Amino acid sequence: MNKLIHHILYPDKILALIIICFFTCIISENSHASAMTHNNMENMEVHLSLVAEHYIGIPYKFGGDPEKAGAADNSHLLCDIYDKAAKQAGLKFIGYMPMQYLLDNTVQVQKDELKVGDMVVLYDGHAAMIYKFFNKDDFYLIYASFIKEQVISFHSKNAVYEAYWLKNLKGFYRLSQKLFTAQD
Repeated sequence: MNKLIHHILYPDKILALIIICFFTCIISENSHASAMTHNNMENMEVHLSLVAEHYIGIPYKFGGDPEKAGAADNSHLLCDIYDKAAKQAGLKFIGYMPMQYLLDNTVQVQKDELKVGDMVVLYDGHAAMIYKFFNKDDFYLIYASFIKEQVISFHSKNAVYEAYWLKNLKGFYRLSQKLFTAQD
Protein backbone atom coordinates (compact mmCIF):
# COMPACT_ATOMS: atom_id res chain seq x y z
CA MET A 1 0.00 0.00 0.00
CA ASN A 2 2.80 2.41 0.91
CA LYS A 3 4.49 1.77 -2.42
CA LEU A 4 1.22 2.54 -4.22
CA ILE A 5 0.73 5.86 -2.35
CA HIS A 6 4.39 6.78 -2.86
CA HIS A 7 4.10 5.92 -6.55
CA ILE A 8 0.91 7.98 -7.05
CA LEU A 9 2.11 11.02 -5.11
CA TYR A 10 5.63 11.06 -6.45
CA PRO A 11 6.60 14.77 -6.93
CA ASP A 12 7.52 14.44 -10.62
CA LYS A 13 4.11 12.96 -11.37
CA ILE A 14 2.34 15.68 -9.39
CA LEU A 15 4.26 18.32 -11.33
CA ALA A 16 3.38 16.62 -14.62
CA LEU A 17 -0.28 16.47 -13.59
CA ILE A 18 -0.28 20.17 -12.69
CA ILE A 19 1.31 21.07 -16.04
CA ILE A 20 -1.24 18.98 -17.95
CA CYS A 21 -4.13 20.62 -16.07
CA PHE A 22 -2.66 24.08 -16.65
CA PHE A 23 -2.34 23.62 -20.41
CA THR A 24 -5.75 21.97 -20.66
CA CYS A 25 -7.30 25.03 -19.00
CA ILE A 26 -5.43 27.42 -21.32
CA ILE A 27 -6.47 25.51 -24.44
CA SER A 28 -10.06 25.36 -23.24
CA GLU A 29 -10.07 29.10 -22.45
CA ASN A 30 -8.54 30.00 -25.84
CA SER A 31 -11.11 27.85 -27.64
CA HIS A 32 -13.89 29.64 -25.79
CA ALA A 33 -12.40 33.08 -26.56
CA SER A 34 -11.97 32.13 -30.21
CA ALA A 35 -15.59 30.97 -30.48
CA MET A 36 -16.78 34.12 -28.71
CA THR A 37 -14.81 36.30 -31.11
CA HIS A 38 -16.17 34.36 -34.10
CA ASN A 39 -19.76 34.88 -32.91
CA ASN A 40 -19.06 38.54 -32.22
CA MET A 41 -17.51 38.95 -35.68
CA GLU A 42 -20.70 37.56 -37.23
CA ASN A 43 -22.78 39.95 -35.12
CA MET A 44 -20.56 42.82 -36.21
CA GLU A 45 -21.50 42.19 -39.85
CA VAL A 46 -25.15 42.78 -38.95
CA HIS A 47 -24.29 46.06 -37.22
CA LEU A 48 -22.06 47.30 -40.06
CA SER A 49 -25.01 47.89 -42.38
CA LEU A 50 -26.92 50.00 -39.89
CA VAL A 51 -23.88 51.94 -38.74
CA ALA A 52 -22.71 52.70 -42.28
CA GLU A 53 -26.06 54.13 -43.35
CA HIS A 54 -25.76 56.91 -40.73
CA TYR A 55 -22.72 58.33 -42.53
CA ILE A 56 -24.21 58.63 -46.01
CA GLY A 57 -24.35 62.29 -47.00
CA ILE A 58 -21.96 63.72 -44.42
CA PRO A 59 -19.38 66.10 -45.93
CA TYR A 60 -15.95 65.00 -47.10
CA LYS A 61 -13.00 66.62 -45.35
CA PHE A 62 -9.39 65.50 -45.65
CA GLY A 63 -8.28 64.37 -42.19
CA GLY A 64 -11.85 64.70 -41.00
CA ASP A 65 -12.86 62.62 -38.01
CA PRO A 66 -16.67 62.27 -38.11
CA GLU A 67 -16.90 62.35 -34.30
CA LYS A 68 -14.98 65.62 -34.00
CA ALA A 69 -15.48 67.39 -37.33
CA GLY A 70 -18.85 66.12 -38.54
CA ALA A 71 -17.04 65.31 -41.79
CA ALA A 72 -14.78 62.47 -42.86
CA ASP A 73 -12.11 61.34 -45.20
CA ASN A 74 -12.17 57.72 -46.29
CA SER A 75 -9.81 56.23 -43.70
CA HIS A 76 -11.61 57.96 -40.83
CA LEU A 77 -14.97 56.90 -42.26
CA LEU A 78 -14.09 53.21 -42.56
CA CYS A 79 -12.34 53.06 -39.19
CA ASP A 80 -15.28 54.78 -37.50
CA ILE A 81 -17.77 52.34 -39.05
CA TYR A 82 -15.67 49.35 -37.98
CA ASP A 83 -15.26 50.83 -34.49
CA LYS A 84 -18.95 51.53 -33.86
CA ALA A 85 -20.13 48.21 -35.31
CA ALA A 86 -17.52 46.34 -33.26
CA LYS A 87 -18.69 48.01 -30.04
CA GLN A 88 -22.29 47.07 -30.78
CA ALA A 89 -21.17 43.46 -31.30
CA GLY A 90 -19.19 43.32 -28.05
CA LEU A 91 -15.80 43.81 -29.68
CA LYS A 92 -13.13 46.48 -29.59
CA PHE A 93 -11.57 47.75 -32.85
CA ILE A 94 -7.91 48.72 -32.61
CA GLY A 95 -8.73 52.31 -33.62
CA TYR A 96 -8.05 54.82 -36.36
CA MET A 97 -5.24 54.23 -38.81
CA PRO A 98 -4.41 55.80 -42.18
CA MET A 99 -5.73 53.92 -45.20
CA GLN A 100 -2.38 52.31 -46.07
CA TYR A 101 -2.07 50.84 -42.56
CA LEU A 102 -5.67 49.68 -42.69
CA LEU A 103 -5.02 47.93 -46.01
CA ASP A 104 -1.78 46.45 -44.64
CA ASN A 105 -3.98 44.63 -42.10
CA THR A 106 -6.19 42.85 -44.60
CA VAL A 107 -6.25 39.53 -46.39
CA GLN A 108 -7.28 39.22 -50.00
CA VAL A 109 -10.50 37.29 -50.63
CA GLN A 110 -12.08 35.99 -53.81
CA LYS A 111 -15.24 37.52 -55.24
CA ASP A 112 -17.27 34.44 -54.30
CA GLU A 113 -16.16 34.89 -50.63
CA LEU A 114 -17.40 38.48 -50.27
CA LYS A 115 -19.47 39.56 -47.28
CA VAL A 116 -20.44 42.68 -45.38
CA GLY A 117 -17.38 44.58 -44.14
CA ASP A 118 -15.10 43.55 -47.01
CA MET A 119 -13.42 46.25 -49.07
CA VAL A 120 -13.18 46.79 -52.79
CA VAL A 121 -9.68 48.22 -53.30
CA LEU A 122 -8.32 50.03 -56.34
CA TYR A 123 -4.70 50.05 -57.52
CA ASP A 124 -4.30 53.63 -56.30
CA GLY A 125 -5.26 52.63 -52.73
CA HIS A 126 -8.82 53.95 -52.77
CA ALA A 127 -11.27 51.62 -51.06
CA ALA A 128 -14.99 51.28 -50.54
CA MET A 129 -16.62 49.07 -47.91
CA ILE A 130 -19.39 46.60 -48.71
CA TYR A 131 -22.13 47.43 -46.22
CA LYS A 132 -25.12 45.62 -47.75
CA PHE A 133 -24.67 42.26 -49.40
CA PHE A 134 -27.10 40.10 -51.35
CA ASN A 135 -24.70 38.04 -53.48
CA LYS A 136 -21.26 38.38 -55.12
CA ASP A 137 -22.68 40.55 -57.91
CA ASP A 138 -25.30 42.47 -55.91
CA PHE A 139 -24.12 44.65 -53.03
CA TYR A 140 -23.86 48.25 -51.82
CA LEU A 141 -20.65 50.09 -51.05
CA ILE A 142 -19.83 53.21 -49.05
CA TYR A 143 -16.87 55.57 -49.21
CA ALA A 144 -15.95 59.23 -48.71
CA SER A 145 -15.70 60.83 -52.15
CA PHE A 146 -13.30 63.73 -52.62
CA ILE A 147 -14.92 64.55 -56.00
CA LYS A 148 -18.52 64.51 -54.75
CA GLU A 149 -17.40 66.12 -51.46
CA GLN A 150 -19.44 63.74 -49.32
CA VAL A 151 -19.84 60.18 -48.14
CA ILE A 152 -21.72 58.26 -50.81
CA SER A 153 -23.30 54.89 -51.29
CA PHE A 154 -23.43 53.12 -54.62
CA HIS A 155 -24.58 49.79 -55.99
CA SER A 156 -22.38 47.14 -57.59
CA LYS A 157 -24.61 47.25 -60.67
CA ASN A 158 -24.02 51.00 -61.04
CA ALA A 159 -22.39 52.00 -64.35
CA VAL A 160 -19.59 53.83 -62.48
CA TYR A 161 -18.77 50.70 -60.48
CA GLU A 162 -18.50 48.64 -63.64
CA ALA A 163 -16.70 51.28 -65.73
CA TYR A 164 -14.33 52.71 -63.11
CA TRP A 165 -14.07 50.51 -60.01
CA LEU A 166 -13.84 47.16 -61.79
CA LYS A 167 -11.49 48.61 -64.43
CA ASN A 168 -9.08 49.80 -61.70
CA LEU A 169 -9.68 46.93 -59.29
CA LYS A 170 -6.72 45.66 -57.30
CA GLY A 171 -8.89 43.16 -55.44
CA PHE A 172 -11.29 42.37 -52.63
CA TYR A 173 -9.96 42.52 -49.08
CA ARG A 174 -11.09 41.64 -45.56
CA LEU A 175 -9.77 43.13 -42.33
CA SER A 176 -7.65 40.82 -40.23
CA GLN A 177 -9.40 39.58 -37.10
CA LYS A 178 -6.31 40.62 -35.13
CA LEU A 179 -7.65 44.21 -35.30
CA PHE A 180 -10.54 43.18 -33.05
CA THR A 181 -10.56 41.97 -29.46
CA ALA A 182 -13.29 41.14 -26.99
CA GLN A 183 -14.46 44.14 -24.97
CA ASP A 184 -13.22 44.25 -21.38
